[in-house]
Amino acid sequence: MKAITVVLSLASACAAQAQETPPADSADTTQTLDSVTVTGSRIRRVDTETANPVTTINREMIEATGKATLGDLIQELPAIAGNATNPNVNNGGGTGASAISLRGLGEKRTLVLVNGIRLAYNDVNSIPATMVERVEVLGDGASAVYGSDAIGGVVNFILRDRFEGVQVSADYGQTTRGDGARRNYSLTAGHAWDRASLVGGVSYHKIDEVSAAQRAFSRDALNLVNGEAVKQGSSATPYGTISFNDGSAEAAALAAAAGCSRVTLDSATGAGSTTPGDYHCYDATADSYNYQPFNLLQTPQERTNAFVLGSYRLTDNIEAYANAYFTKTQSASIIAPVPIFAIGDNFLVSENSYYNPFGINFGADRTTGQTYNTFNTRLVSLGNRQYEYNTYNLQTNVGLRGSFGDSSWQWDANYNYGRVRQKSVNNGFLNYAAFNQAVGPSFLDSDGVVKCGTAGNAIAGCTPINIFNTNDPDTVEALQAIVVNPISTSTYTVKQFEANANGNLFELPAGTVNLAVGVSYRKESTSTRTDELAVANLEGLCGIVEFCTTVLTGSFEVKEVYAETLIPLLADMPFVHSLNLSVGTRFSDYDSVGSTTNSKLAVEWRPIENLLLRGTVSEVFRAPNINELYAGIGGDAASAIDPCNGYTGGNDVACENVPTDGSYQQADPQVSGRTSGALVAGYDGLKPETGKSYDFGVVYDPSWAEGLSLSADVWRINLEDTIATVSAQTVLNQCYANSASAFCPLIHRNGNGTIYYISEPTVNLGKLWTKGVDFGVHYRLPETAWGNFNASFNGTYVARYDINPDPTDAGTVVIHSAGKYTYSYGNFPRIRALAALNWSQGPWSAAWRTRYVGHTSIGSTDARQNLSADSALPAVERAVGSHVYHSLQGGYDFSDWHTRVDVGVDNLSDKQPPLFYNNNANNGNTDVMTYDVLGRFVWARVTVTF
Repeated sequence: MKAITVVLSLASACAAQAQETPPADSADTTQTLDSVTVTGSRIRRVDTETANPVTTINREMIEATGKATLGDLIQELPAIAGNATNPNVNNGGGTGASAISLRGLGEKRTLVLVNGIRLAYNDVNSIPATMVERVEVLGDGASAVYGSDAIGGVVNFILRDRFEGVQVSADYGQTTRGDGARRNYSLTAGHAWDRASLVGGVSYHKIDEVSAAQRAFSRDALNLVNGEAVKQGSSATPYGTISFNDGSAEAAALAAAAGCSRVTLDSATGAGSTTPGDYHCYDATADSYNYQPFNLLQTPQERTNAFVLGSYRLTDNIEAYANAYFTKTQSASIIAPVPIFAIGDNFLVSENSYYNPFGINFGADRTTGQTYNTFNTRLVSLGNRQYEYNTYNLQTNVGLRGSFGDSSWQWDANYNYGRVRQKSVNNGFLNYAAFNQAVGPSFLDSDGVVKCGTAGNAIAGCTPINIFNTNDPDTVEALQAIVVNPISTSTYTVKQFEANANGNLFELPAGTVNLAVGVSYRKESTSTRTDELAVANLEGLCGIVEFCTTVLTGSFEVKEVYAETLIPLLADMPFVHSLNLSVGTRFSDYDSVGSTTNSKLAVEWRPIENLLLRGTVSEVFRAPNINELYAGIGGDAASAIDPCNGYTGGNDVACENVPTDGSYQQADPQVSGRTSGALVAGYDGLKPETGKSYDFGVVYDPSWAEGLSLSADVWRINLEDTIATVSAQTVLNQCYANSASAFCPLIHRNGNGTIYYISEPTVNLGKLWTKGVDFGVHYRLPETAWGNFNASFNGTYVARYDINPDPTDAGTVVIHSAGKYTYSYGNFPRIRALAALNWSQGPWSAAWRTRYVGHTSIGSTDARQNLSADSALPAVERAVGSHVYHSLQGGYDFSDWHTRVDVGVDNLSDKQPPLFYNNNANNGNTDVMTYDVLGRFVWARVTVTF
């Protein structure tokens, strides 16, 4: 097998291999007789079976799967795992984007390229599928070849450079429940002349939303409690949930009168004021708010693409080329109406509010920090919170390429420009200041009108809100009057110039020594504009209830130089049909984080012609991105024990202003944290993540079974200095242990030594280790009277996925994620696989495809390694069984009419996803990044070619 075979083909009888002949209608077939480059190397070679483990999805496979987007297609690969967004992510998503997480290392550690050029926007859905000739997926670290981010691997989208005629396509699909409709329309046209070629097209794509209420597994908010599934939603209910818990005598008396410390309003209460008698003791099972029906399982999106690809041969040795595409995506996410948490949001529901039936304070005073009793409610009268996104993505690449006379040397110089602008309109929120005034002191004035403030000091322009009865018509009107819909706009640009050359150096007895060299300059920049009310302040708070954002502005530049050589060592000897050595190195100089050099060493050994043994050792790195450098301030409530408790001297830096008489004791383990980018917090120690990637494999094409290919690759990745947000506890511990630590300036204390806040910027802190095996089988059977058959199988086994979030803390527990689902990192089943059986005869074709997701588990039997979102849950591990999805497809070519019709069924058995529960997963009680959530889906497509 000439590459690890991908098995996404439904109709094609061709092998999925990086070096196979491109389709005749889209590439010059003479290219297969010439030297080419394969993703993972800059060297042009005739022998394209190399040390790089590359999976290729050709155009026929892309079309045959019937997938709506490239993201849907790529995310099914067995090498994909962990958290990577897609259109099924509603809470925390809604942009319509799909990202790629190779080896489960996250989208930040997977490099996405278009024709070998870095993609500006890490959303593969933004790439028009109609302009893609094939996709090459490298499952190996490649920082020496491509630079930053290529740790888990590289996904390279190769564009169509030849097309003759006009092709129109339309498809439609929906679930067998009648929802989730999908529509796709595309037009592609092209022509090739003697010296030029031009390909262009437009496409339109739309999918409808699917409510979580439409599926049994997602319609109720389910929590996993003590290993049991419990229907339990939010305590922020439409009728209000009150806890008498501030320790005051008044609160104790009210709790005694109610017979419990937590009460909620009777749902039957009508308009007007409430009394203590209108409340009953809160029962989480019966009274909690089920927010799930208001969420989405599939977010709506509407996408329009346009692209053009062209080239013109200026002379016999020089060709100009250009490609550009533009994508506009309209999408949205919808979640339940805005909740009010009178402690977490620092509201003070005044004891002197005219509508307060209890006569005590609820919430917290943002000015003094004084906390009182807890009050939660949900403003259902304002409708759902909706985040509407408009994303505009422009990517262009222009350049010149050619050869140096009649020599083997070729060169390329190009300029890449990418610009992404995303505007979000966020509906269903409240003006904080106006709301806080409206729930503050109020009184019945002499004119019979309830007013904000106190008698003689009414607050003009303020209407009191009866927060204890949000269904009251006057309250609804007052709330709607202070609604705000903040708008944020972010713009990201990348500008890159690259020049490279490659060719033969000299001859050795075993062959020709090749060399590739290049230089690159890249600048990335971003800026964010948002409503002033929405910008978080130093305390991480802002002027809008439940919606604060950070302002992100910054840029960095990187200059790089790289070289790669291929050295044939031995050939045509006993047990050495060929032995080649590849060496590459890349120097990168960032103006933000300094310089780094990364190299690779690869060996290819063929004991016999049809057996390849290969191995690669690579240094890999990831430079901090703009967000990690420049993200503005956000707030969180962090738990940390102050090491200066009982301080008597010794470290006046860590314990600034703390009395040295031993009297100091921290009053509350919860401290105020300020998350931000490193440079915003004044932390200048951020540097790239570094590590090593190993891959050792075998590829066997037995001569005794023509058409059979076997492969296996053992891979391992070790990372150090992983970039993460530092915890307040780590900041305190590190500074206390070393007064010269770079963490010390992150501690901010008041004049009496108490902690004011602790900055929690992105830092280099953790370690990560993962290893596994990729394996593949492909068999193209001999032609029979019954047609052509092609069977394939491809899988990944994850042997290890371990994370140490803080190696500096001896008490930190290493998280073992292989075979588990974790709230923070995603799903890592031991085995994921794809298999397919394809058949074709004349104009007919059909295929069966199956996707396997191995068993996994949630939670942990180790009490120190509680991986759920609710840290109060006991150490319980719950098994989740394996899932198998089947798909069928069939098609027929009406050649006389230049028309092809395809029909298909995905998730044939209507397999439903496993339950992961809301305290372990953010969306739909399950892992929407791994499993199918819509159920059985049928589709049909018609393609006409002129």
